[in-house]
Amino acid sequence: MRSPDAPGASDARSDRFPMGEVEFVILMASLQALMALSIDVMLPALGAISRDLHLADPNQRQLIVGVFLICSGLGSLFPGALADRFGRRPVVLTAIGAYVITAFLCAISGSFTLLLIARGFMGAFCSAMMVMPMTILRDRFDGDRMARTQSLVAMTFMIVPMVAPMIGQTVLLFAGWRWIFGIMCTMGVLVFGWSWMRLPETLHPEFRQPIQPRVIAGNMVLAMKERASLGYFLGAAFVQGALFGYINSAQQLVGEHFGAGTLFPVVFGCMALVMACSNFANSRIVERFGARRVSHAALCCYILFAAIHLVLAMRGESLWTFIPLMTLTMCMMSFIGANFQAISLQPFARIAGAAASVMSFVRTVLGAALGSLIGQAYDGTARPILGAMVVCGLTSLALVLYSEKGRLFRRVNPPGFYKAHPPTAGHEF
Repeated sequence: MRSPDAPGASDARSDRFPMGEVEFVILMASLQALMALSIDVMLPALGAISRDLHLADPNQRQLIVGVFLICSGLGSLFPGALADRFGRRPVVLTAIGAYVITAFLCAISGSFTLLLIARGFMGAFCSAMMVMPMTILRDRFDGDRMARTQSLVAMTFMIVPMVAPMIGQTVLLFAGWRWIFGIMCTMGVLVFGWSWMRLPETLHPEFRQPIQPRVIAGNMVLAMKERASLGYFLGAAFVQGALFGYINSAQQLVGEHFGAGTLFPVVFGCMALVMACSNFANSRIVERFGARRVSHAALCCYILFAAIHLVLAMRGESLWTFIPLMTLTMCMMSFIGANFQAISLQPFARIAGAAASVMSFVRTVLGAALGSLIGQAYDGTARPILGAMVVCGLTSLALVLYSEKGRLFRRVNPPGFYKAHPPTAGHEF
């Protein structure tokens, strides 16, 4: 009997996907963008929230981001298992609905404690918006083709970090910070309607998993024990932790220390624009050179650029030296994230939801915890974040070497392999 994973298998997957590539990429990016919006649109308002809610310690404002990220990581353990049983579509729609409700609760919070509680619940539900796009992509694609599509999603997704701080800054010019959550509610309603009308179910019927703690735990343990994946999603967590550390302290570092002021959203947006271009470049080269070669080279460059920047920062720097060097380092993350994700999910077609959940859990919780520590170490200079980037980069490299058994830059499958051996007939665009 032919395996359902075999090329050309005749099953429910043989129907042509009812959504074009452009719409699919934009919708997956929009799901992830709701989570990014929850972080980036708030950055210009952190100072106003701190003053309005009478925070004694200026670093406390970072908890608005940190609590959201930690709860997002903790919550990511659950949507994958639920999606493996009930399907991707119900989980996506439930998460977006909860996003709208919790954004409203944030808007009416009367104290910093209540705001953090609402942000925590928002983060927990937002976890599905990171897990589900990963899972849906794995339902449809393998290997380098998944890395290519994920890069296109990331490129589109990067529009949010470009415009979100400017949206937040604009809202603050005409209204209070609470109206920023109104923007989030509106965007959530729009994405909910789009998903309700256009998003099909991508879970293959024969891949449904029972809701049994033993089965769920077994699937998650299986994902954690796979050496070929372990180093990649742990390595991604360390790189992401350094990124979260920068995001946590960006408003203080760029806006206050370097004196960008109201130009902070523009600076942040320009960095995101360059990262979006890097994601597009990755989507164009990854199928030719392979996800491993591209990401390994990017990780080595990331470590080198961060080390050079740290040396320069020790001697003192201005905003105009910080911006290009930090942007160059962060661009390397565009060649790391999508490719690490595709490599780590490659072995898990049948349990994509559970695998994506446990990987997202580890990556987000570890990344958020590291990011909070890095952010709280902010001392009025860029040195803590740059030192953390070097350490996190080297740790990530060691983990990748573990997964690859000491070999870097190898190519598992030759160029054109996935076109010649499509994993699910009829599921290409």
